[in-house]
This record gives sequence, structure tokens and C-alpha cells, in this order.
Amino acid sequence: MAEIRTVGIIGAGQMGSGIAHVCALAGLDVRLADISDEALGRGLDTIRRNIERQVARGKVTETEKAAALKRIKTSTDYGIFADCDVVIEAATEKEEVKREIYKKLVPHLKPDAYVASNTSSISITRLAAATDRPGRFIGMHFMNPVPVMQLVELIRGIATEEATYQTIRDLAVKLGKTPVAAEDFPAFIVNRILLPMINEAVYTLYEGVGSVDAIDTAMRLGANHPMGPLELADFIGLDTCLAVMQVLYEGLADSKYRPCPLLVKYVEAGWLGRKAGRGFYDYRGEKPVPTR
Repeated sequence: MAEIRTVGIIGAGQMGSGIAHVCALAGLDVRLADISDEALGRGLDTIRRNIERQVARGKVTETEKAAALKRIKTSTDYGIFADCDVVIEAATEKEEVKREIYKKLVPHLKPDAYVASNTSSISITRLAAATDRPGRFIGMHFMNPVPVMQLVELIRGIATEEATYQTIRDLAVKLGKTPVAAEDFPAFIVNRILLPMINEAVYTLYEGVGSVDAIDTAMRLGANHPMGPLELADFIGLDTCLAVMQVLYEGLADSKYRPCPLLVKYVEAGWLGRKAGRGFYDYRGEKPVPTR
């Protein structure tokens, strides 16, 4: 099996910057790409801030921080991936966007490089078929926030080779994560269970069973959840929640996965949660205030 030394990451957003963070701290060389220098700058700022938090908590030394930041190289050109052993795509949760990325990526890869997708719901078999190496393609679904969450779901497509699975599993362990194997069904394990619960919470709000505050308080105190489902939806991003529900609804053809019309309405309004300043809560003041 190949040893992974250099990791490429496509997308410097919330997930991509988190993956770059843990890879660099684990001693791997990182190549981070995005569509603009501004996006890359924001990603690097996030990584720097988050590692500094770990330094403040005594989990990382100043020396380790400096070494990790030095390992990250950035570019808007996919040529940066020429020496990568694996490239992890962490772009937006839209299949057509991911397919376009693979079309651009493949000509720059060395023949034995692996490709992984951080998709949270889309078929790995279909995504792999959009590349020249379905046997060396795998789903590697990190949880958000990546530096904190321990789990990585590993999803084999129908063509994924056993050596690919074992190599990427070893990489996940090297990053300090616990890998679990999931079958290639819509939304895999975590989101197959989590997103319908969030969608049901939105239905509970839509039908007037409870307010935002009542629903989140009830689930925090009644089910001992660390945050309520509507607060969690805002944290994930309502556009991402809707995208996963649409994949479940279309992929499994079961009406129980129908996205709540209120969730659709919030996304249409651009109220996507924390990242947009408004979702089920308004984040523009000193503390979050429910919007319903």
C-alpha cells in the first residue's frame, strides 16, 4: 500500500480549511486550491486562528503551529496537485460542480494518485465514474468542525479497490480520526439519520408545534443534545441541509424524506444560517435571536 505524504485539498471553505489544518498538524505536506486568492486568504486565516486556539489550550506548541503553517502551499492553479499522493475534494455539495472539478483535476494528477470526495450525501460510484480512476476513488466524509470531530466516514464506490480503502483508512488514523465504513447509499450513515431529524424539527416549527426556542430547548434538555436541531441546522448551513434532503428524497423515493417547505423558503431568502448572518436565528446582534 502507498504511504500518503502529500495531500491536495480542493476548497478552502469551512471543510477544506479544517482538513488542511489536521493534515498539516499530522506532518503531511498540504496543497490547498480554491477559485480565488481571497478565498485562499480567508482559509489560511481560519487555519491560523484555529491552531492558535489549540496553542492557547495547550494542545499544540508554538513550534508545531509554525511547522504546520509552513507545510501548507496554496494556489488557484490545479498544477499544484502534480506531486500529491491523494487529492481530497471539499467543494460545495452539488454534483455538477464536483464533476467539473474532476474534469479539471485529472490531467494534473500522477497516475497512482488517489482521489477522495468529502461529499456528505452524493453517490461515490457516480462521482468516481466522472474520473479516469474509479478504482482509486473513495468517499472520505469528515465531520464539521474537522479539527474537533473524531469521525470520518469512508465510502467505497462499486469500483473502489481494497488497497484504496486501506490506504485512505490509514490516512484517517494518521490524522487522529476514527474511520467507519459506510455503504454507498444516499447520505451514508450520519446524515441519513441526522438530516431527517433536522428536517422534522423544521416541520415541527412549520406546523406551529413549537417556536425555534421551544424546539431547541426541548431537544437540548429532553434528549440531552449539545445543541438544538435548528441551531445545528444554522451551523451546518441551511443550503447544505436542503441539498442532503434533496439527495435522500430523490435517491430513496420515499415521501418521509421530503424537504420541509419552510426549509426551502429560508434557503430561497438567502437565510442560510450562521455564515449568512441569519437562519433560524439572527446572528447580527450581540447574541443570536430566533427569527420565528
